[in-house]
Amino acid sequence: MRRAIFPGSFDPLTLGHHDIIMRGITLFDELVIAIGKNAEKKYMFTLDERMSFIKKSFISEPKIKVLTYEGLTVDFCKKVNANYILRGLRNPADFEFEKAIAHTNRKLSEIETVFLLTSSGKSYISSSIVRDVIRNGGDYTGLVPESVRVSS
Repeated sequence: MRRAIFPGSFDPLTLGHHDIIMRGITLFDELVIAIGKNAEKKYMFTLDERMSFIKKSFISEPKIKVLTYEGLTVDFCKKVNANYILRGLRNPADFEFEKAIAHTNRKLSEIETVFLLTSSGKSYISSSIVRDVIRNGGDYTGLVPESVRVSS
């Protein structure tokens, strides 16, 4: 079975994430959306809210599981028997950052990283931009899936 994880904080889930997930499930038998927990980070949305956003968005996708994890991503991959990490790239800066992480993960394990380019119409969207729009009372509805629009 080709199982991959798509790790992130998903604070909140964006249309960019949604795009990568929908295209990623065509490549793998199962895709685990892995919500990282980091006690040092201040989140806008609770872990339960973030899980709910994702589960509601992909309720009809049987190939998707939603789990949480702490620690190294490669250790979580081993725990859930995933041989691949799926990552989305929006721009060259993302590539440089993600490339270093992918090389490190490969050095620590046999886990391969698969990169997908975010669709051009969604490449400008990031969770931090969405959080800033929300904080400042802007219209964020064109940046996130329905599950986030209803819950915010």
